[in-house]
Amino acid sequence: MKPRIAQRWITCVTSAAMLLMPSVSAWAGVENPRTRKVVSQGLDWLAYNQHKLGHWTAQGRYPTAMTALAGMAMLCEGSTATQGKYSENIRRAVDYLVRQSRPNGLIGDPMRDDRYTYGHGFSMLFLSQVLGDEEDEDRRAELVDVLTRAVKFTGQAQTQAGGWGYVSAKDGGGFDEGSTTITQVQGLRGCRNAGIPVPTEIIDKAVEYIKNCTLPEGGVQYSSKGGGGRPAITAAAIACLYNAGEYDSDYVPRMMKYCEQNLGSDTRSSYGHWHYAHFYYAQVQYREGGERWETYRNEIESKLLREAAEVKLGDRSAVNWSQGYIGPVYTTALNLIILQLDNACLPIYQR
Repeated sequence: MKPRIAQRWITCVTSAAMLLMPSVSAWAGVENPRTRKVVSQGLDWLAYNQHKLGHWTAQGRYPTAMTALAGMAMLCEGSTATQGKYSENIRRAVDYLVRQSRPNGLIGDPMRDDRYTYGHGFSMLFLSQVLGDEEDEDRRAELVDVLTRAVKFTGQAQTQAGGWGYVSAKDGGGFDEGSTTITQVQGLRGCRNAGIPVPTEIIDKAVEYIKNCTLPEGGVQYSSKGGGGRPAITAAAIACLYNAGEYDSDYVPRMMKYCEQNLGSDTRSSYGHWHYAHFYYAQVQYREGGERWETYRNEIESKLLREAAEVKLGDRSAVNWSQGYIGPVYTTALNLIILQLDNACLPIYQR
């Protein structure tokens, strides 16, 4: 175990106490009235499109990942599983994900999801954020059990190179790639902050994986096997290193410079996965704070508000975003999280 990495990971537990504090009231940080209205309408659209069983899907696929992301968007508003406008939706989402927990710790169904590690990682993140506000002792014990087994599964699913693939190392023959690796690390960070034991060696290996995948110019390549630098994965990797406590890493400045050159807030998605990239890049910019965040936020807010599409829910107006190929639930959830970072409702996204 590398002491410097381990120590920084351990210090992240100081944020755990914040999980026990009351949620920040809705709109405590979002000042733009237009943004507030669009976010409210977007959340209403998500609530309306929740399935009766409590989940969301992306065109019929990825139910655990979509449920966790939509639930996170609602948590960012200030609602919890016990109070707030979207409490019932969040509670039903929690119920669904708890039901998806397998005896081996996987949150998801490998028979229905060919990329189940995404759903597993996002579910760890979402459920760990819910845990801090849960007052019912039986439900807390249930969530602790689900997350404890989920962490164990994540450790067993890690490849020898230190990353994760679309499925476990065993099921995928040791294949790994950057985006799923970041999803697991954020999920583990959320669990650690919530008081769930997370072996430091898992994080050490993941941090080394990211460093080994970083090219001289700062881009993080697709996989430990190569694939060239990817702006989206690089943005996610910076957020991942921050989550692991690597704030002063020598790698971060190079990654930041690479992202600045390739991730302008209003650039076309010639590199692919624009919304995924800015889902993480916005977290990085928010952590930086100050004028840097304000400039970025104003630019990306303008773009996202401009691209929001008005839809009808009976006699009510709502909005969603349908850009990208995964579907409107995915894009809408990511955009709503970006637009609500200033609410600072969740420890995982706080400075």
